[in-house]
Amino acid sequence: MSSVFDCTDPDQRATGIRAAVGAAKSGRLIVMPTDTLYGIGCDAFDPEAVSALLAAKGRGRDMPVPVLVGSWHTVDGLILGVSSQTRALVEAFWPGGLSIVVEQAPSLAWDLGDTDGTVMLRMPLHPVAIEVLREVGPMAVSSANVSGRPPATIADEAREQLGDEVAVYLDGGVAPKAQASTIVDLTGRTPRILREGAVSTEDVAEVLGVEPASLLAR
Repeated sequence: MSSVFDCTDPDQRATGIRAAVGAAKSGRLIVMPTDTLYGIGCDAFDPEAVSALLAAKGRGRDMPVPVLVGSWHTVDGLILGVSSQTRALVEAFWPGGLSIVVEQAPSLAWDLGDTDGTVMLRMPLHPVAIEVLREVGPMAVSSANVSGRPPATIADEAREQLGDEVAVYLDGGVAPKAQASTIVDLTGRTPRILREGAVSTEDVAEVLGVEPASLLAR
């Protein structure tokens, strides 16, 4: 049976965050609000929990799970090498609606799916998510929906789709942006935008000092 906590109520918020942290640390799934959409998440270093997350969404290993972090500095231990472009994007848009795809540190003992040595990272701009992340550590988090169905912008939409597959739901009201993050791939010779979303192509281009069209080239 899932537990639901109204995080707009201070008492429920504190209790809910404790419950979510405990659930994640014990290998169960949680749903939490972020600045873009609601996310279903688990401890990134628990392969059984990651497998359960993929199963709950109806996704295979060919669609690996992104990772959310609660601090800028966390990336230093997760990335093979933090380039100047990576650092510039992190400092400009984190916390916020920008995800970066980078080469992961080879020593990491996690299994997020078929990643080919890469990982997608983001630091969300939402106080509830940040509090959970800082207690749990890096979390594997995907949009809180069954694959092929609309992503959840409120907790009830996530509950309707995921039900008791999730141990704890943190209800933070309507997701502020209700839009997926922008994804920038930094693994190639030049940066590429894989998905346009909450952060504009023009803003990314300005930070990187390139023409917007070059980010969309395939």
